[in-house]
Amino acid sequence: MRFLRFAALAVAAWLVACVAALVALNVVDPPTTAVQLERRVESWFDERPYRKQWRPVPLGRISDHLEHAVVAAEDGRFWQHPGVDWKAVGEAVDDNRRRRSWRGGSTLTQQLVKNLFLTTRGSFARKAAEVPLAYTADLVLPKRRILELYLNVVEWDRGVYGAEAAARHHYGVSAAVLSREQAAGLASVLPDPRRRRPQRMERYRGMILRRMQQHGW
Repeated sequence: MRFLRFAALAVAAWLVACVAALVALNVVDPPTTAVQLERRVESWFDERPYRKQWRPVPLGRISDHLEHAVVAAEDGRFWQHPGVDWKAVGEAVDDNRRRRSWRGGSTLTQQLVKNLFLTTRGSFARKAAEVPLAYTADLVLPKRRILELYLNVVEWDRGVYGAEAAARHHYGVSAAVLSREQAAGLASVLPDPRRRRPQRMERYRGMILRRMQQHGW
């Protein structure tokens, strides 16, 4: 009984700390993320050398094309939902049932809090924490700040985090000058960034470009 009480208090304290961190992220950038720490620990057991590439930049120094491509690819109702898109979750469940393949329904906000505070390890416990944190993030952070943070922390290859590092790593240019096609290429790898490469994702890149056009981008 004491252990359960202690565990509940520990979880409550962690959630309070996460909420405080989200409020602070209105004015500061995160010094690191849970996923970056996870990858660093994983690298200790990997023979391949690991070098973190991360250079956060303001949203104004990220191409509008990349903003649009990521929203079109990952969270088409980003500007409308309150952090969690239950309609997308339902669509993902139906799609998975029909195709017998897994597709997630996480929003950009959910992916942001996962990167900041959780890990990539799938579990019901992680999802249970992810949902209230996503609602909280949407409540205390403006949508454009959520998008800015997401684009600056998301993983784009082994050791490559954020739009600026990704643009230089995959295309040799800054995030500010990414073309429409390059932006769609970067967005196409996000479901599995350590295995996918933009140059190999022509079909999905074309789908993202069509979605951008449907949104008027």
